[in-house]
Amino acid sequence: MTFTQWFIFFIVVQVIHFLGTWKLYVKAGRKSWEAAIPIYNGIVLMKIINRPKWWIVLLFIPIVNLLMFPVIWIETLRTFGFYKKLDSLLVIATLGLYIFYINYATDTKYNAERSLKPRSELGEWVSSIAFAIIAATLVHTYFMQPFTIPTSSLEKSLLVGDYLFVSKFHYGARVPSTVIAAPMVHDSLPYTGTSSYLKKPQLPYTRLPGLQKIKNNDIVCFNWPADTLATMWGDTSGKFTYKPVDKKTNYVKRCVGIAGDSIQMIDGYFYINGKKNILPDRAKLQFYYTYESKKPINQNTYPKFLMDKERTGVYKILSEYWDNPKVQDAIKQNGSLSKIGSDSLYTEVVGGVNPSFARRLKMISVDNKININLTDEEVSRLKKYPLTKSVIKVNHGADNAIFPHVKALGWSQDNFGPIYIPEAGATVNLDSKSLPFYEQIIKNYENNDLQVVGDNIFINGEKVDSYTFKQDYFYLIGDNRHNSLDARYWGYVPFDHVLGKPVMVWFSWDADAPSFGAKLKSIRWDRMFTTVHGDGKPVSYRYLVFALIAIYIGYSFFKGKKKSAKK
Repeated sequence: MTFTQWFIFFIVVQVIHFLGTWKLYVKAGRKSWEAAIPIYNGIVLMKIINRPKWWIVLLFIPIVNLLMFPVIWIETLRTFGFYKKLDSLLVIATLGLYIFYINYATDTKYNAERSLKPRSELGEWVSSIAFAIIAATLVHTYFMQPFTIPTSSLEKSLLVGDYLFVSKFHYGARVPSTVIAAPMVHDSLPYTGTSSYLKKPQLPYTRLPGLQKIKNNDIVCFNWPADTLATMWGDTSGKFTYKPVDKKTNYVKRCVGIAGDSIQMIDGYFYINGKKNILPDRAKLQFYYTYESKKPINQNTYPKFLMDKERTGVYKILSEYWDNPKVQDAIKQNGSLSKIGSDSLYTEVVGGVNPSFARRLKMISVDNKININLTDEEVSRLKKYPLTKSVIKVNHGADNAIFPHVKALGWSQDNFGPIYIPEAGATVNLDSKSLPFYEQIIKNYENNDLQVVGDNIFINGEKVDSYTFKQDYFYLIGDNRHNSLDARYWGYVPFDHVLGKPVMVWFSWDADAPSFGAKLKSIRWDRMFTTVHGDGKPVSYRYLVFALIAIYIGYSFFKGKKKSAKK
């Protein structure tokens, strides 16, 4: 919906409000016309139900307002003497329209002096929980959101099993475009797997002013632009699902290229505007290396200090199979393999592959080689290991899966570019060669009608040879270079997909531990309450946080005891 459509909807709601409440305003000693004036009618209603005026602000905050409207409906009923549970249920079930019945079909009296305290202990609990949810939703949506790290794409900086606080206000809080959604959950309801939101209506994109702009090498939380999964994690159906931007799967990556940059990757390392990118101290790049041992690799000969590292096999496949295009297509369906060498008969490959498929191709496992994901420090240590014969970095071949998916470019996940990162207001030439880079932006991210007829390009019905971008874009990638689904595969991330900036790890454990007991034992105490960004080794502030919590609990206990003593 456009802003105009939302304005019309707002006026319709005001008319409904007037028709449903004007008699109640009169019974409360107000004028009937006061129920008709937008915003002012809300201020007056707050006076009538004896609630603070700032509640009106909450009615205009998406998601929060879904919780506030039922509260105000119930408060209105109680102000006019309707306290029964059935009345509360009816007003919620009818989306407030039950108030029409109260307004026209009853001779209710206004109770200006009614007690605002709940009439029962249950009512007090419900009231407390309702406002706790409202406050938490407000914080979650506009200030700080909890987030968990499910993959190893930023391993070393952020670990699988880290729980983060993501700041919404650093880059500016994004107003939710999905206005009807369950609070504090993402795209699905817990334990049910059903959608937690309605796709319509949608608010136009709006963002509050931020404290800073995204900088090179910032770690950024965002919505995955290419997401078509029904639920954030675990959907393996393969079905396409349209999702609003704010309900796309949450990702976290490092921002290598910002709007206006020209970037290039050479042998897995980024160059920004011609200069090699220097990462922060805490960032540790990882690449797969082929380790060749002097002896067959087994439990006794494998380096003990690398036991926890990700690794894949090394295989030999007949060169006549490897060079067959149909076999290559089948390999992509059954795994991911990269060539590292060949002789007159066999091609040597590394990666992962379906075991039954490997047997059909008569692939041979190389017993003295293995592919290991390593940092520079680990590579240096491995080279000094007594059984090491060689340690060679894997350099992947051309792959059409790399954005912009143009085979003639010959780009791979280790070598590509230069590529320009679009900036709001910048203009680029459009032709058959440049269009693949910007087609997705023009059609999907900036919502234009794009048609290509022969060599001619039409945008919204007009023939064009250039395009001016409406927003900034970013290039976000994982530090775990050979084990990360990132911008190399889907391209640019629009600013309207940016969620926030991770600022603190508040909890961490091994999410892959086999049992809950094992997870408890794996808690990484030294990572609790550490900052995400910064130089040097992360410092944990857990003792300070635990001390503040203890002080608060002690204060609340003695305050309660003091109150009891006075009674």
